[in-house]
Amino acid sequence: VEIGESVRGEDVYIIQSGCGEINDNLMELLIMINACKIASSSRVTAVIPCFPYARQDKKDKSRAPISAKLVANMLSVAGADHIITMDLHASQIQGFFDIPVDNLYAEPAVLQWIKENILEWRNCIIVSPDAGGAKRVTSIADRLNVEFALIHKERKKANEVDRMVLVGDVKDRVAILVDDMADTCGTICHAAEKLVSAGATKVYAILTHGIFSGPAISRINNASFEAVVVTNTIPQEEKMKHCPKIQFIDISMILAEAIRRTHNGESVSYLFSHVPL
Repeated sequence: VEIGESVRGEDVYIIQSGCGEINDNLMELLIMINACKIASSSRVTAVIPCFPYARQDKKDKSRAPISAKLVANMLSVAGADHIITMDLHASQIQGFFDIPVDNLYAEPAVLQWIKENILEWRNCIIVSPDAGGAKRVTSIADRLNVEFALIHKERKKANEVDRMVLVGDVKDRVAILVDDMADTCGTICHAAEKLVSAGATKVYAILTHGIFSGPAISRINNASFEAVVVTNTIPQEEKMKHCPKIQFIDISMILAEAIRRTHNGESVSYLFSHVPL
């Protein structure tokens, strides 16, 4: 890469999401950070809407890598001074860094979308498709003042779900599945079936990072969703052409405001509970 203009003494923000050709994008990000660093920029901030390898944040079996920590080390060694990211798969990833990390939440934008687009949101129930997302779901349910439910799933091997148990009452309600990412969409499509069979009137899915790999699109088309709502931390234009159910929430304003506040030395915590106007 080659930086096209002088960055000496400047405050540099490099925006690169972990999607598409992830490894190419990650290398490009590291090289750009390094290029700015050795061109004497005063501070380099990496804005990574979707953090790459965030799911590999612990050893789930022997001899497995902890890639999220490796990525954190690589970013630090390349010379990043600050990271801005969104809805990390596990908040503990912030602790993998020795530099400041701002983990922004899509939650305020999600709440706004629910209130504007789901007419009967006062009679909805927020559902987490797995136990890991319970915290995220209870937080949204509290702020909407509605109830929440959990789906407990057991996996036999990665990417395949076996048994699902619904905890909570969804009968005659609009169910809103909330998760931080959907990859092959096996889990959320199973969950949607479970909710419909338990008596939910409509099922929406709201996801922060829509990776949609492999059979995801055909699964969504065949599932009983009213809409699958994702943010644009990963570009969705291509996917939306093939799947009319996918809608997106634009989160560029949240990142823009985070960059502005960081640059001016203001507090970013306002963004954890408000959508910038």
